[in-house]
Amino acid sequence: MSIVVTGATGQLGRLVIAGLLEKVPASEIAAVVRGKEKGAEFAAKGIELRIADYNEPETLKDAFRAGDRVLFISGSEVGKRAAQHTAVVGAAKEAGVAQLAYTGVLGGPEADFALAEEHKVTERAILDAGVPYTFLRNGWYDDMYIAQLPVYLANGAVLGSSGEGRIAPAPREDYAAAAVAVLTGEGHLNQAYELSGDVAWTMSEFAAEIARQSGKPVVFSNVAPEQYQQVLLGAGLPEPMAEILTDVESAIERGLLAGTTHDLSRLIGRGTTPIADSIAAGLKKLEG
Repeated sequence: MSIVVTGATGQLGRLVIAGLLEKVPASEIAAVVRGKEKGAEFAAKGIELRIADYNEPETLKDAFRAGDRVLFISGSEVGKRAAQHTAVVGAAKEAGVAQLAYTGVLGGPEADFALAEEHKVTERAILDAGVPYTFLRNGWYDDMYIAQLPVYLANGAVLGSSGEGRIAPAPREDYAAAAVAVLTGEGHLNQAYELSGDVAWTMSEFAAEIARQSGKPVVFSNVAPEQYQQVLLGAGLPEPMAEILTDVESAIERGLLAGTTHDLSRLIGRGTTPIADSIAAGLKKLEG
């Protein structure tokens, strides 16, 4: 039996692997990667590599073993994930895994925005397969906003179309810690966790905090969804992704990413990272 992390070389996967190494020996961890070269850093630490690709279902039969506890990190190819994920679930069932922890989206079956659709399909496939599961319904990552700090500071504005809707994101590190907790702890089988930050805030409040910490004028500029989508397209995003992100803005405006259940803080045993701390870390990185 191993603790298996799929998508191990992604941003979330790397953080989970790092967290697991603090809890269990490397010999008890397996990283699912698309090629040996991609997992070389893990192999050097004594972590088992299992080669598989979501786009090649035949490779998935070697990804899992009976009794494994698996973190199934959702794929990044929006529009292809229903088929990819269904194949992963089938392979996990065939192998007889002891736990399939899946990173879905806040709200689960109640989420009515486009980005949630493939996650809902995946959760249903897991339930239909009868695999022991843990649903980690992750809210938004605040890293996505922090990565845009240079743009916000250069333009003096945070652009969006979410109005005064509230959002309760957390950094990937917090979500990774939750995944480590359910993979190494007990009592999490057949449970669904709604994971989000402890505090919900508006984009106006976010912009004001950037201005306060940076000493530069930054405001929230709310525009019509159509205009926001055109800005995303102008920045080079593919049209399907621009449509999805614009739809997420609508979801924020409607309060669908504002839930503060505190499931995340309970799992990680501490409060979630405040957005002010994430901003401070982002600004410090820019200065360095």
